[in-house]
Amino acid sequence: MKKLNNRDLIIVLFSSLLVFVGCGSGDYYTVQDYATVQKADVHVHIRTDRDVFASQAEKDQFKLVNIVVDGASTWDGIRDQFRFAKMQQQARPDQFRTISAFSVEDFHTLGWSERSIAWMDSCFQDGAIGIKVWKNIGMVLKDTNGSNVMLHDARLDPVFDFIVQQDKILFAHQGEPYNCWLPLAEMTTNNDRNYFTEHPQYHMYKHPELPSYQALMDARDLRMDKHPDLRFVGAHMASIEWNVDTLAAWLDQYPEATIDLAARMGQVFYQAQEDPERVRDFFLKYQDRVMYATDAGDNGSRDPNDLAQGLHETWLRDWTFFVTDDAMESDLIEGGFQGIKLPKTAVDKIFYGTGKRVFGF
Repeated sequence: MKKLNNRDLIIVLFSSLLVFVGCGSGDYYTVQDYATVQKADVHVHIRTDRDVFASQAEKDQFKLVNIVVDGASTWDGIRDQFRFAKMQQQARPDQFRTISAFSVEDFHTLGWSERSIAWMDSCFQDGAIGIKVWKNIGMVLKDTNGSNVMLHDARLDPVFDFIVQQDKILFAHQGEPYNCWLPLAEMTTNNDRNYFTEHPQYHMYKHPELPSYQALMDARDLRMDKHPDLRFVGAHMASIEWNVDTLAAWLDQYPEATIDLAARMGQVFYQAQEDPERVRDFFLKYQDRVMYATDAGDNGSRDPNDLAQGLHETWLRDWTFFVTDDAMESDLIEGGFQGIKLPKTAVDKIFYGTGKRVFGF
């Protein structure tokens, strides 16, 4: 074997160093980087004047998108939520963005669309950057003939026309996870099983007379087709959380749409359990279209220390999944799974960059 001289030895060492730098930790985050990297949770619900949530988010380097929901289907409920959202944003204008909503409480009364537009306009004047529509359109709201009002209904056109005219965001929660149409025993995640046990009115498996999963997805897509310029965010992985390949096809069909991960990490973990490379490939390809989110909230009733600890643990768990290939477990699903260890460039977009582009942090 030829003995290396000093010049050859330096070349070999330098080449080895380049390989190490190219493949090493410089391209990837670690769990320890969590505390220093700017992030965003783009789907939260803070309905209180206390700052426990925002303070913990600040410690963990999170910007927040605070969202109003027509869950109570009353105008009073909408106004109360927006009042708190406005209060939170005024207290921390650099940390918050606000999405408002309209109510379907008096949908069948004369002037509903005009009142809704006037309300949305006032919200935009007060700093809201978009409007959320909820699953009650399609799953709950009844027409005068007893059928369900779907999202593409022409009577909703003026509302969506106004959102487009104002160049605001539509944040859409349409349908539910596919598990909603399955019996409890066949659901793939524990969090879905628990939710639909506690909310049987939304467990569509028990209500076969109501619209199917596909009917709700089709109505959502028909609404998007009516408004190709709509700045559309599909909440909860656009309710296509059950299969990343199907979700990829939908994202290709609507190349301007983005999605959030709120309350759907269980389905991500479940698919990673079966095929981590397929899940990893999805996030690599669509890193510019996916935004990290939790659906976490605060209505002022939870113990502050418990709330702060829960937020930190959830955020850190999900960070660990995206930045490492560690073996993991979660109460969201049964059994273990593996992290997908994305490069820094993808993690930066999913946890902040895409949200910054969409919501203007």
